Formats: sequence, structure tokens, C-alpha cells
Amino acid sequence: MALPFASNNSKKREQIVAIDLGSRTTKAVCLQRKGDGFSLQRYAIQDAPIYEKGLSADLLAEHLRTVVQTLEPKTKQVTLAIGVTDSILRNTELPPISVSEMRLMLKFNTKNYLQQDLPEHVFDCYIVPPKQILKPEAGKAPPKYKVWVGGAKNQLVESLQNGTRAAGLVPDQVTLGILGPVNAFEFVFPEAFRKEVVALVDIGFKNSTISILSEGELALSRVVGIGGDKLTSGLSEALGISYAEAEGIKVGMPGEVESSLQPLLSPLGRELRASIDFFEHQQDKTVGQIFVSGGAARSDFIVQSLQSELMAPCKSWNPTSFLNYSLPPQQMGEVEQVAPQLTVAIGAAATAF
Repeated sequence: MALPFASNNSKKREQIVAIDLGSRTTKAVCLQRKGDGFSLQRYAIQDAPIYEKGLSADLLAEHLRTVVQTLEPKTKQVTLAIGVTDSILRNTELPPISVSEMRLMLKFNTKNYLQQDLPEHVFDCYIVPPKQILKPEAGKAPPKYKVWVGGAKNQLVESLQNGTRAAGLVPDQVTLGILGPVNAFEFVFPEAFRKEVVALVDIGFKNSTISILSEGELALSRVVGIGGDKLTSGLSEALGISYAEAEGIKVGMPGEVESSLQPLLSPLGRELRASIDFFEHQQDKTVGQIFVSGGAARSDFIVQSLQSELMAPCKSWNPTSFLNYSLPPQQMGEVEQVAPQLTVAIGAAATAF
């Protein structure tokens, strides 16, 4: 499910660079087309720049130059993924018109269709393919399309484009980070994507997201205001250690800290379970599996604790497993460990396939 903004992508590219602009770390990948597939050439995980009053184009340019130096791509075109604090994703019903007409309609009338005034935003739309072709009844308006709408402030999109150009790069697409796990999952588990009901949980720094897929369709998308930062801060306070120390043991997870981490995970589990309960009640379907990504997914204890809270099988997954690897030796040895952190970047790259 691709939903890019400011897309200049008109043809298949031989090389794709996608950058996930996270609030704590930036994750980036460089993919090379090989026949009908792709190989992972390089990846980068770097601290995100710190800013107080909005994203400076100059600061972004400096940061992007550093990231791209690590990737060593041949292309200058990049796809950027923005986080949930800088974007929106809503589902609605719209008249059967073209996507360009939908975007224009939303620009001037968001409250009517999205139940919120969103001035100075740019929008893009994804029309959910209907299960069957519905013909309009005589004398009645034609059936409406079910549509997912993504949006971001014009000023942010312009800053991203200006910063990218200032770095000597070409802003090919700006897309939503929340859709990264969905797009990546379709390539990693195509059968489960098409035929099963699953939940994708991505644990970010400040927020976590849950996306429920029902037989090839995104049925629910929610943001939960609990992420890895809250887990690390709580662990630091409970054990009387520094934030950096708590971050280090959160994933390594010595047995003696599990009792301190468990109560910190419970609120996240309850929020995620509430979203699943809402979906199951509304759709009369059961979520069969839950796939967890993000930095915290590297901890078996965290994944297993979420499984206990969510009352459904949970497992971490590798978003790079459908790719061939052409990585330098050091990255080849580390890719399996860091893969859950690359989920959004891989999904953003998938929008350009």
C-alpha cells in the first residue's frame, strides 16, 4: 500500500535510497535492482539531529549528507519517511472521483471528510480496491470509495524538499512512516498478507503504532503514545541507573531487570489490546498473529511480554529477508540483529518498487 507525497517517481529505478526520519535515530537503506528482485547494498543507523523549534532545512541537509556518505549510493534520488507526530493517516469514504480530485477536495474541506480542520496541509489518497464492482442503483448516487488519506503540513514537506536539495540530493518521494511496516510485510509474507488477519506493531522512540491487515487490506491503523523512550526512562528510574545504562540493558535484558520492565510494558500491551478488541468486535474477525518491529523487538523478553498482554502469538520479524544481501562484511554480520529497526525504511523503499 504505497501512499507517497510530492512524488516525482515516474519510472522504475535501478537503485533506491529510503530514509526513515525517526525522532531518536535515522534509519536508511540503499537497494539495488537485480532482475525481478532487489539486493540490500548498505544500511545506516545514526542519531537524529536535535532541534527545538522545527526542522531546519540546513540542519536536515547536513544530516542527510552524513547518512548518504554511509550508504555510498550511485543515485541522488531519495525517498523520505516522516513519523506520526508530523503526519496523519485517516480512513474515510469519498465520492468516486480521481485521486487528484480527492486531494483538491480535501485541501478545501477536511472537516467534512476527516472530522478535523487541517489547514495548510498536503494530502494523498489510496483507494481501497473494492471486493466487488458495485453498480449505482437507478436514481441513487454512485457508491463511495473507501479511501485511506495521508497528510502533512505544507511547510514541513517544503522544508524536507529544500533540505534534501541543499544536501545535493533529489527529493523523489515523501511518504508516511506508519505505512512502512505494512508495505514491507507484503513483500516478506505475501501469503499471510493476502489471506490472513494479522497485526503489525512497530515500537518507536516516542510512539508505537499498530496496523491490522485483513486479507490484503489495511483495516485499522492506530498510534499509541508509548514507545521505547518511556520504557528506558522507567527502567532508569526504577533501577537508579543512567538513561544510557538502561538503554543498553533493555534489549540485552539480564534476568534481574525483567521484573522492573514488566510493569512498564503493561500499559503498552493494554493500549494495543484495546485496538485489537475494537477491530475484532467491529469486523467479527480474530487477529491470528502479531508481528513486532522497531528497536525493542530485538528483545525476546519484550516480545514475549507483549504476547502475554495481547493474548495472541507475537514474534519479531526481519523486513530484509526478501532481499538479497550485497553488504560489506561488518554490516553482513550485524544485519540480522538490526533488521527490526529498518522496517520503516524498507517499507518506504517499497513504495518506489
